[in-house]
Amino acid sequence: MDDESLSQWAERRDRRLRPVGQLKAVIVGHENRPSHLHPDLPRLLLRWDGYQWTPEGYAENYASAQRFLHGISGDGVVQGAPPPVRKKSVGRHRKPA
Repeated sequence: MDDESLSQWAERRDRRLRPVGQLKAVIVGHENRPSHLHPDLPRLLLRWDGYQWTPEGYAENYASAQRFLHGISGDGVVQGAPPPVRKKSVGRHRKPA
């Protein structure tokens, strides 16, 4: 087996990792929904810091999230924490809210 040094392995690993500062937007409270089918739902804007996704801001809809991700200034982007989201309870065994 061809052994490589730890420094070579670390360089190869770092090239594959996502770049620090990368941005993404997820639908608030419904991360598994396809975003292109729900353009009116609010988005949480996240930035990769090298170890985890950290909140960067909040967008009212898909269009404003895209403006933020691509560096276009415009309406609909609010810097700071998003408002709290309550998920609906589902199933017969759940008590109504």
